[in-house]
Amino acid sequence: MDVIYSLIPGMTIFGLVFVGILIWAVKKGQYEDMEGNASRILLDDDEDAMLISQPKAKKDASARKE
Repeated sequence: MDVIYSLIPGMTIFGLVFVGILIWAVKKGQYEDMEGNASRILLDDDEDAMLISQPKAKKDASARKE
């Protein structure tokens, strides 16, 4: 029973700390654009990947010709 007397205030303080962190995150704008970041990962940068891979392909082809 003595454990309950220390757990209740401890968990209350723990809960208040997490509520404080949540309020701080909301004020800092962590939850402003929930859809943007979720869909940004689906965007594929094929053009950039093709530009990077093309010079290697040209170098390999020119090395084979020689």
